Amino acid sequence: MTEEGLPLADLLAKAGDGDFLCSVAEAVLQMLMEADVEGQIGAARHERTGERLNYRNGFRDRTLDTRLGSLQLRIPKLRQGSYFPPFLEPRKTSEKALVAVIQEAWIGGVSTRRVDELVQAMGLSGISKSTVSKLCRDIDERVTAFLDRPLSGEWPYLWLDATYLRQREGGRIVSVAAIIAVACDAEGRREIVGLHIGPSEAETFWATFLKSLVKRGLKGVKLVISDAHEGLKAAIARVLGATWQRCRVHWMRNALAHVGKAQQYMASAALRQAFLQPDQDGARQTWRHVAMSPTSSANAGPSSASSWTTASMTCSPTWRSQRRIGPNCTRRTRWSASTRR
Repeated sequence: MTEEGLPLADLLAKAGDGDFLCSVAEAVLQMLMEADVEGQIGAARHERTGERLNYRNGFRDRTLDTRLGSLQLRIPKLRQGSYFPPFLEPRKTSEKALVAVIQEAWIGGVSTRRVDELVQAMGLSGISKSTVSKLCRDIDERVTAFLDRPLSGEWPYLWLDATYLRQREGGRIVSVAAIIAVACDAEGRREIVGLHIGPSEAETFWATFLKSLVKRGLKGVKLVISDAHEGLKAAIARVLGATWQRCRVHWMRNALAHVGKAQQYMASAALRQAFLQPDQDGARQTWRHVAMSPTSSANAGPSSASSWTTASMTCSPTWRSQRRIGPNCTRRTRWSASTRR
């Protein structure tokens, strides 16, 4: 489980589909620039009107680095004078508003209010309400098409995780669970295959989500990596019938909570050595050594030692899977680490 408040857009970028997020961000900024230029020119593209003040004269390319990745923008050029979008000016803090728009689209549809906030943050003027509504529809259509796309081929490995977000419902702010699925094919290619929003992480919620993935074409799943949430484990067994493996990051976080703060760095380094072993026997031996060492036992107690020993069973499918696909299978769930900038 990812801690509450972690930006969903950051999680999605870390999960493996940064290209799609960049394409949405590029489309948003491009439409805003086009609308801004139309306001300055006094006419739409190819429009004949006596109110026209200027003409277009092609584009110039510009790269904008954001937390989502590098965006490739085409800045409109004017026949007389020049145009430079205000959001590219130094020290202009509009990125947060852009990410908020994209995140809201993933949660359940972007609002005109949020786009208005983005326009204001970027220092743009003359953007009509119809343009804002059109932009909202465009963003929603892109995100919906991505999340509902059919899945083809076999995906032997599936990562599942969730983060809690705050969402306005009925005039009040409530906490909702955003669950994310990342699949990996036999060649090691990762892709976000699903995202769903719900009130909790109950088994019925997970089961409904997994059934929707199967309906879209998810098949061939042999190993699922996730947190040790009982509802999730039950849904995996009922819907996918695949082997389950506990996520390393979640287990490490829970195990180190039983260790004294002064010993956490040493215990963490020692535990990571277990995941570097070539086989299960070597990993179990390393876990036993760490669990029984004086520094760990003195600070952790028997409950942590038992937890570390149990991990050799809950995390053990890694080595069998690694022989089939290589190191890609053993990577941790990327969004579990902090992605704050």
